[in-house]
Amino acid sequence: MKNVIACISSPRRVQSICDYAIWAVRRLGSELELLHVVEREQDAVPIADLSGGIWMGAQETLLKELAELDERRQQLAQEQGRQLLQAATERAREAGIQGLAGLARQGYLVDVLLELEDDARLFVMGQHDRPTKPSRLLPDQHLEAAVRALHRPVLVAGPSFVTPTRFLVAFDGSATSRKTVEMVSRSPLLQGMQAHVLTAGSDAGEARQALQWAREQLAQGGFDAITHHAAERPADALAAYAGQHGIDMLVMGAYGHSRIRQLVLGSTTTEILSRVSLAVLILR
Repeated sequence: MKNVIACISSPRRVQSICDYAIWAVRRLGSELELLHVVEREQDAVPIADLSGGIWMGAQETLLKELAELDERRQQLAQEQGRQLLQAATERAREAGIQGLAGLARQGYLVDVLLELEDDARLFVMGQHDRPTKPSRLLPDQHLEAAVRALHRPVLVAGPSFVTPTRFLVAFDGSATSRKTVEMVSRSPLLQGMQAHVLTAGSDAGEARQALQWAREQLAQGGFDAITHHAAERPADALAAYAGQHGIDMLVMGAYGHSRIRQLVLGSTTTEILSRVSLAVLILR
């Protein structure tokens, strides 16, 4: 059986990530694996780089202090990871989750996720505490790298857990977004929820045809989808529609180079996360 793997990244995200993972486990009938990765410091200055230009005695003392500091920092990171996994495990057990495993690893997050991918049905992740720019739907470089590399669906937890009852598919009529709709129609994770499909742009005639296809495709999966076309930019349209219709989750595909995809993996500027608190399901 493939697992739901929840990536526990920071104290602020433990509850939200864990709760979305618990929700997914119940929907999918899978087991839950809790993962914390102590990442290598990619930007740290190598100790060897500090040796030049330092007097011998001072150099030896400094290198020793740096080594001790690195060791202590690693110990603290490992202890924090242990506590995070313990907190997540307790929360999952309190929710009645039986099949449960905890895993602490060291290395680069994406590398660890790729190693575990064959055993994963779904990854649940949260936004990192140190976003590079609050200008994209996924402003975190760690999260973006994972979404680009993985071939399993990724559920990005919202800031706080809300039981999803309505989801919105970002749709542009492309082959990629049609594949996303087909996956949605077969997804046990989304069954029973109210489906909404939104296109954005100026070509209303083409949008109507695409939305009709999406409505019919989703009907085959038991969804009575509500469809809508908006003339605004995708970011504005998604944010406004989600707020007006009580959308709990945004669903989109990770392939292609459409304007909608740029909200996730590209450089389109948007304040959608600051305007609407949403979980994001990225299908592969």
